[in-house]
Amino acid sequence: MKQIINAHLLTPSGWEKEGTVVIDGGKIIEAGKFRGLTENAEIIDAKGNYVVPGGIEIHAHGGGGRDFMEGTEDAFRTVMETHLKHGTTSFFPTLASSTVEMIEQAAETCTKLMEEEHSPFIGLHLEGPYLNPVMGGGQIPEYIKGANPEEYIPLVEKWTCIKRWDAAPELPGALEFASYLRDKGIVAGIAHTNAAYDEIRKGYEAGFTHATHFYNGMTGIHKRNEYRHEGTVESIYLIDGITVEIIADGKHLPPSILALVHKFKGVERTCLVTDALACTGVADAKAFDPRVIIEDGVCKLSDTKALAGSVATMDRLIRTVVNEAGIPLADAVRMASETPAKVMGVYDRKGSLEKGKDADLLFLDKNFDLTKVFSYGREIKLD
Repeated sequence: MKQIINAHLLTPSGWEKEGTVVIDGGKIIEAGKFRGLTENAEIIDAKGNYVVPGGIEIHAHGGGGRDFMEGTEDAFRTVMETHLKHGTTSFFPTLASSTVEMIEQAAETCTKLMEEEHSPFIGLHLEGPYLNPVMGGGQIPEYIKGANPEEYIPLVEKWTCIKRWDAAPELPGALEFASYLRDKGIVAGIAHTNAAYDEIRKGYEAGFTHATHFYNGMTGIHKRNEYRHEGTVESIYLIDGITVEIIADGKHLPPSILALVHKFKGVERTCLVTDALACTGVADAKAFDPRVIIEDGVCKLSDTKALAGSVATMDRLIRTVVNEAGIPLADAVRMASETPAKVMGVYDRKGSLEKGKDADLLFLDKNFDLTKVFSYGREIKLD
């Protein structure tokens, strides 16, 4: 049993300056105002540091030199260990557009790891391959194709680890795809699309409820001849029920846009994601895709015509939105933990510091730098 004391604790009702968290068996058994020491508990003095819920990553492809598209247990564990040291305590591994064989291999590995006790892996995220090739960005073009029920239905029926699947709603068969996912309790994401308002509205009605890397891989307001037309971005703003995720590395979106999303979509509908690639967390590492280069602290296609993911980590996201976009720390943390948990349907056990939930938490100092990480109550050694 452990007891954290002297914590500037973020609770669902706000900050508790003299907070405490008691942990036993990987679970939180008490969180809130300090009311005395717990008998036989190991005492951990937070020394006034911020103590907040662990980050929930719902969109990342790799790290530590490895990519989830490899599909191996070693690759999955290496990526997890890399991000765990930077504040991600729960993971939905993401595959970019892949073949059926690659999806099957990754799903098999993910299923095995999810069955382990105190596993950070809580589901698989497929970004494609049912995307609009015109908006393909960093996706591998030869894998992009239309939605095929003879392909996706057997995969979903076989692999219950699939918790989210992204597609372009304007493509033939995409609405039926989203409706099928909704019936299976799987989040359908809008991704790599040039859909206009009517297509986004129909997509939402069919089952598309989340926008993948909002602003990136989609259109904004544009001119056709002398008239202006709404893009995908404006359409998503207009539909309150669509949640969004933003790559808050300070490169994919400028601070002003991060602040704009926070202002209009709000904490309850905005998630922070890294969209991290294999090169994250390793000096001189290369991306899984040979077309990708690292330049100016971000991943790009070598022709520099499109961004292709990031080298960001969860702690960097939090610092960026606080220091550069002026978003309050509590909101930044909620967008990294609470909102992703709610979007993905795991808020009953993740995303906040409450009795009965998994003991996943972070210590941040006054500069919002990460000083400690706990996963299911186990302290992770930081580099």
